[in-house]
Amino acid sequence: MIDFLKNNIWLILFVAWGLPLTYYRSKFRKIVYQTDSWIINIKPVFIKEIRGLFGNLYPENKEYKRFRNFYLIYLIVYLILFLCYLYFGKTS
Repeated sequence: MIDFLKNNIWLILFVAWGLPLTYYRSKFRKIVYQTDSWIINIKPVFIKEIRGLFGNLYPENKEYKRFRNFYLIYLIVYLILFLCYLYFGKTS
């Protein structure tokens, strides 16, 4: 069991951290595109989503700003996890 964890720790970390990603992305897209439709999850519209992530589309909407900041931090941690994998994940 220890060997399994040791050999697959990066996979386990990525799966564990990535599980809530679909929920968070769906919620963020629904806020950005101002819809409750589930179809927004499968539409390939990214421009407004990127602007909403790095900009401030709705300055008066506190829920948008709070969730945008949370989602941005979540994605930064995902990026850090990936960079750690690239740096430390190399086996000799």
